[in-house]
Amino acid sequence: MTSHYIFNNLQAVPLASASEVQASILNKAKEQVGFIPNMYSNMVNLPAYLDSYLHGYRLFREQSNLSPAEQEVVFLAISNANDCHYCMAAHSTLAANYSGVSEEVLTAIRNGGVINDNKLAALYAMAVEINDSRGRPADDIVKTFLNEGYTETNLLAIILAVSVKILSNYSNHLFNTEVDKAFIAYKVD
Repeated sequence: MTSHYIFNNLQAVPLASASEVQASILNKAKEQVGFIPNMYSNMVNLPAYLDSYLHGYRLFREQSNLSPAEQEVVFLAISNANDCHYCMAAHSTLAANYSGVSEEVLTAIRNGGVINDNKLAALYAMAVEINDSRGRPADDIVKTFLNEGYTETNLLAIILAVSVKILSNYSNHLFNTEVDKAFIAYKVD
């Protein structure tokens, strides 16, 4: 693997030493999640960054017209494609404990195996394709996706998810974010 830049000067911002603007956003995040994930403490170095992430994430969850399990498959597909170990651990935890993703599907995603649910396999492939093609998906992948009952509006939702995951995946790369204890059971090496 190629070496990459890690922030030298930016550090996590603890709530106790956060500016008023940072504290406001961190408190909002704490209300949503129940704690302040390490990722959020990093992102809030630029308050607009964390605020944009939280806003886009919430809207994807509320307006994607995808089930919680489908949403998690999308987030896992993108995080896996972007090699984000932090987000793989976090979304695996959500998939297993809150979103209703079967153990078989989660294991296939985490191990690069075959997803034996055609609809979720098409969704996973579409999310990876949108991410990797930078929004120029191949016709055959789109056709399979649409044939499984998804819509072109769902394609827009996936683009929103990619946008949100770029914010989290890329910042996690730059900060080399430590996986929170809440997600450690699904840590990826």
